[in-house]
Amino acid sequence: MITVEKKEGLSLKISHVIQESKDRDLDIYLFIPGELGISSDIISESEFYYSSIVGKRTYYSDKTLLPLVHSRLAQRGRLSSEQYRLSLSLYAYQYAIALEKAVEQLNETDREDITTTEIEDAIELALDILKRLRRSVPYDDQLKRYYANIDNYLSWFTEQRFLSLVAHLPRNQDYAEIKARLITVCERETQHRIEKSYNSKKARNDATRMSNKMRLLRRLIEFPVTMKEKTIIMGKNMKRAVKGGATGIVMVFVTITAIQARGFLGEITASFIIAMSILYAMREIFKDDLRDAMWSWLRKGKPKWRKQFSDPTTNRLIGRQLEWLEYKGYNDLSQDVQKVRKGRVSQKEEVVLHYKSQTRMATTKFMSGYEQTRETLMFDLRPMSRLMAKGSQKIYRLKDGQVSKEAVEKRHLINLITKEINEDNSVSIQRWKVIMNRSKIVDIEEITS
Repeated sequence: MITVEKKEGLSLKISHVIQESKDRDLDIYLFIPGELGISSDIISESEFYYSSIVGKRTYYSDKTLLPLVHSRLAQRGRLSSEQYRLSLSLYAYQYAIALEKAVEQLNETDREDITTTEIEDAIELALDILKRLRRSVPYDDQLKRYYANIDNYLSWFTEQRFLSLVAHLPRNQDYAEIKARLITVCERETQHRIEKSYNSKKARNDATRMSNKMRLLRRLIEFPVTMKEKTIIMGKNMKRAVKGGATGIVMVFVTITAIQARGFLGEITASFIIAMSILYAMREIFKDDLRDAMWSWLRKGKPKWRKQFSDPTTNRLIGRQLEWLEYKGYNDLSQDVQKVRKGRVSQKEEVVLHYKSQTRMATTKFMSGYEQTRETLMFDLRPMSRLMAKGSQKIYRLKDGQVSKEAVEKRHLINLITKEINEDNSVSIQRWKVIMNRSKIVDIEEITS
């Protein structure tokens, strides 16, 4: 199951867990309104790939207590310190993701629709997870410092998420009790960090300094669970061969034409020099056109990038991924994607930006106990927003015999379709409507029918 969320500004976060499979194909289609006029001339596929797509792959476990069990075994000397760091980081990382998602969903819900039961459940789960973590303080000084950094961050992160929830809740008496409960939890976490001397007084009193420190601790947590990536551009040698081949073909034509011109015009004269100048000018023009045509023909349908994934601790190669990115027309799409899109005339005018990846992971080389990975792709939609018109539109409304004028902001609808093919050839297709204006993503709606 793939999830799509809006992040700060104009970013789409596309996440999914790869369930114990070695092979998986993923297609992502962005249906961009034709009126924006986006094309490879405005932003090329390579430019969009490097400036607007950021991927991250981490270890994942659906057995939520498994990382904690591993960390306790490491604490007793039955697992290595590397395994301890990985297990504890994975426990903290998955908790942070789950809490962040739960609070975001509550904050995006209309204030009047939030129930105290949902908030109580979030509080109880958070406190239970933190309690389990704090039962297992290691004895080794190096591991203890690592534990302290993670406990420090999770305490602060929990406090920040719950405070954001308090700020979002309605200001009426119905929520007074649950607000008081959230504030009590936040105060206890603040006191916990003070008792453990996790942060200096100067850091506690400086919001900027504290925020930057916690950002670094978040990176510390993510490092052991995030796979290293190396991106390789495909077809470099072929590109050199095409360039040389195109130059050779054009030079053969130029040489033959020059010999014929010499025979026709005789000795070197002004006419011969002019003819050769025109000939060499044409060579420069047609050499590039021929090279581009040959390159496009030879590379059509082939992957443009290859990624290699390695374990952050052992540096062992544990997976590879091929990637494509290209503009497509509606008629070039497969029938199942067209069916989900339900194309009409306006849809057929859309420009489709198609991202595709083929992944092969060697699960036997994963750290012991982990056979799943979580992939996150961030799509920055700023290139589309720059093409949107500024300002707002005026509409008129008739009510009780009076005409009123209202300003309505200009919004655009981008359809997002994902297609996932797993190792067992099972296919899953999902669709979302992404509503955005020039400055932000307004809403994301999953279409289930």
